[in-house]
Amino acid sequence: MTTTHLSGTIIQPISGNYSAYRRLKPSQNSVFFIKQSRNRSLVNNRSCIRVSLVEQSPPKSSKVDVEQLVNFLYDDLPHLFDDQGIDRTAYDEQVKFLDPITKYDSISGYLFNIGMLKLVFSPKFQLHWVRQTGTYEITTRWTMEMTFSLLPWKPLLVFTGTSVMGINPENGKFCSHVDYWDSIKNNEYFSTEALMDLIKQLRIYKTPDLETPKYQILKRTATYEVRKYSPFVIVETQSDKLAGNTGFNDVAGYIFGKNSREEKIAMTTPVFTQAFDPEMSKMSIQIVLPSEKDINSLPDPNKEDVSIRSVQGGFAAVLKFSGKPTEDIVREKEKLLRSSVLSDGLKPKDGCLLARYNDPGRTKSFMMSKIETM
Repeated sequence: MTTTHLSGTIIQPISGNYSAYRRLKPSQNSVFFIKQSRNRSLVNNRSCIRVSLVEQSPPKSSKVDVEQLVNFLYDDLPHLFDDQGIDRTAYDEQVKFLDPITKYDSISGYLFNIGMLKLVFSPKFQLHWVRQTGTYEITTRWTMEMTFSLLPWKPLLVFTGTSVMGINPENGKFCSHVDYWDSIKNNEYFSTEALMDLIKQLRIYKTPDLETPKYQILKRTATYEVRKYSPFVIVETQSDKLAGNTGFNDVAGYIFGKNSREEKIAMTTPVFTQAFDPEMSKMSIQIVLPSEKDINSLPDPNKEDVSIRSVQGGFAAVLKFSGKPTEDIVREKEKLLRSSVLSDGLKPKDGCLLARYNDPGRTKSFMMSKIETM
């Protein structure tokens, strides 16, 4: 049994920490890369509209402690959707709130919007980092996941982005809050692109109701996602094609009881096929084992060419797509993902992974490739 790292380094914004994970529950095909970034932030590099409603030259009498406000946001924003809620006294009564599809001109309107999201969705907010970006300006990076429970299939909507918060130098309260989504180019209100991005996520997607590796979405663009995976264990053997199924019966046989203890192990998703080099000359096919299983307590495979390996998790870029993943389609998606992450200043590692959410002969699947640092 061996151990390998999903990525050798970490995708970082300018600085900051990421926490919390959720179950991987994709419902279509995807490609992901483990990549390494050049000295770039997760903040969008597009020419962003910097909306600042605050004059950045400080008045002589101003005594705003911006560092204290940064620390306050680290403590306060995680309560955005819980029963405690955010501290409204930290905001001007006439605070200007703006995102690509909503806007309000008061703290009451902003709190009303939060209440409506809680009523219609089941929102979860993950704060990644907070930092000062101007004399009277603070920027935050976040991920928001919302389950739309009113639809029978309960689609999960994911938005990532940054919020630029202006500070009133007269009283030290927040007087503006402008959100920028990573998934769209036009972040000005009212953005039809943003509305279509929301509607697109309401479509019906289904994957088997089985355990999958845990991950957190750090950034969701129009083309791909940046994810942080927690460790998982696989059983694998050699394969011949990225979209092929050679070796599947051997790894499936292991979990169905063809092992040293004749132990049956619960099925999970996805089934991976991994290419280890740019030429895709070396392949393996893999099944993820249940998270409750410790690698040291698993039974040994009966076949010499079947092995168990621990993947230490890490960072990945994922491009999701639908339909049967033929070899030509898979390679086309791999090229699209690679070019997309390179254009965003990220450096993909050699090789890639195809992840399929039904058995390899059926249509539900997705493609993944590896990344190192951001």
